Amino acid sequence: MRLFAFTAAEKRADYLWVLRAFDHARVNYVVLLHAGDVVDTLHRIASDQSATAFTAAEVTPLLEQLHVWGLLERSYDGTRAASLAEYRNRHYVYQFSQVGYQAFRAVEDVLGARLDEAALSRLALPDLLADLSELAAANRAADGDLIYRKLSRLDSTLSDMADRAAQFYLTLGDLVRTTEITPESFLLHKDALLTHMREFSSDLARYAPKLAAAIAVVEESGIDRLVARAAASDERVFLPFEEREADWAARWAGLTQWFVANSAGPGESGLSESERLREGTMSAIAAVLSLLRRVTETRRGGVSRESQLRHLAGWFAATPSEDAAHALFEAVFDLGRPRHLSMVHPDADVIPDSRSWWEAPPVEISRTLAETGRTASPGLPGRVQRNDASVRRLRDAQLSAQRARAEAARSLASGGVYDRELDEQETEVLLGLLNAALSARVPVSGTVKSSTGSDSGVRLTLTPDAESTTVRTARGNLHLDRLRVSVR
Repeated sequence: MRLFAFTAAEKRADYLWVLRAFDHARVNYVVLLHAGDVVDTLHRIASDQSATAFTAAEVTPLLEQLHVWGLLERSYDGTRAASLAEYRNRHYVYQFSQVGYQAFRAVEDVLGARLDEAALSRLALPDLLADLSELAAANRAADGDLIYRKLSRLDSTLSDMADRAAQFYLTLGDLVRTTEITPESFLLHKDALLTHMREFSSDLARYAPKLAAAIAVVEESGIDRLVARAAASDERVFLPFEEREADWAARWAGLTQWFVANSAGPGESGLSESERLREGTMSAIAAVLSLLRRVTETRRGGVSRESQLRHLAGWFAATPSEDAAHALFEAVFDLGRPRHLSMVHPDADVIPDSRSWWEAPPVEISRTLAETGRTASPGLPGRVQRNDASVRRLRDAQLSAQRARAEAARSLASGGVYDRELDEQETEVLLGLLNAALSARVPVSGTVKSSTGSDSGVRLTLTPDAESTTVRTARGNLHLDRLRVSVR
C-alpha cells in the first residue's frame, strides 16, 4: 500500500505529473530520466501551470520521495559529471520500478475511467470462434509459437469480455437502483440500451454451441500436448517450465468453463459462464423494462421521489410544535421510541444487576420479548386437526384388501396350486406364503425335511420331491426346484 501513498500526499498533483513525465518518456522508448529531463518533459506535456514552472532543484525532492515509496528506481550516472566536483555530487537518474509502474497505471485508469462507456463486447465472439479453429489446426501441426499466440489472444479477449460484462451490469444496476432518475435522459437512450442487450443475448445464444464444439475439437487434438507446447514457447524465463505449464492449463480450464457446462454436483447448477451471462442479460432486460414502466408512470402522474421529499420537508417546516414534528416523523417513517427491557444475566454472580448494559456483555433474549416486551410463554396447546373422512376411506380400503386376501387364501386352500392357473390375488397370497416358508429353511448340516408358512388362516407346506414342480399363475409360471407345495 506504500506505493499509493503519493495519492494522499500534500503534493499529490505534483507527484502525479512527475510520474506522467516518466510514462510519456516510456512511450517514446526512453527509460532513464534525470531531474532536468523530467522538467523538459513537463514543459511539453503538463497542462497545470504549477507543473510547467518546475525547476530541476524542485523536482529532485519529488523524485527522491517517489524512490522512497518504491515507485522509482535510482541509479548513478557518472557520464553527466563535467568536473571532479560534479562527480563527487553524484548525478542520479531514475526509472519506473516494475510495481511502481503498475501502481501508477492503476491510478491513471481510475482517473480516466468513464462509467458511461460500459458496453457488452458481442463482436468478440466471432474472434473467439476463429481463434479456436486456428488453435486446433496449430496443435495438429505442432506449431508451438502459433499455439502460444492464439492462447494468449484467447485469454486476453475472454478477460476483456468478462471485464466489460461486469462493468456493464454494475453500471446498469446503479442506474436501476438510483432514486435520481432523469426521465428525459433515460427515455433518450432506452431503445439503444435494450437493442444492445438483446443483440448481445442473441449472439451469445448463437455462438455458444459453436464455441463449445470448437473447444471439443481442440481437446480432441490433445490438451496435454497443447499446454506443453504453449509453455515451451512462453517467454517468461524467470518461471520454471512446470509453473508455466500449470498456468496455461488453468487458463484453458477457465476458457472451457466459460462455454462448456460442467456436470452439476451437489449445490451446483451445472451452467456454463456464458449461460449464466445470458440469464443475467435477460434479467437485466426485465429490470430495464420495469424501470421504464416506473419512469413512465412517474411522468404520467407528475409525482417523483424528489417532489415527495420536497412536500414532506414543507410539512415538517409547517408543524406548529416539536411534538407535532415528532408525531409526523413516526407516522411517515414508522419509527417509535426504543423499548427498554429488564432482564437478569444468566450468571448473576459474575455480572451483577447494577452494571450498565453498555458495559455488560450482551444477553440473549427471545424474539417475543424484543418485539412485544412480554416474556415468551409456551401458550395453549394447538388444536389437533383430524380428517375423519380420510380416516374412514383409508380404513374401508384396508378392510376391503383384507377381505379379498382372505377369500383368495380360502380359494387357494380348497383348490390347491396345481392343475390350474392362479389369479392375481391367489398369486400374491402364494408368494407371501412362499416367502414365509423359505425364510424358515435355515441351511444347516444335513437335509432340510420341510418348511411351513401361514397367512390368513391357511398353511403352506414345502416338502422335498424327486422332481421339480411348476405352478401356473397370472404373472407366469413358477418353477420350484425339487419341491412340492401343499396348501391347507
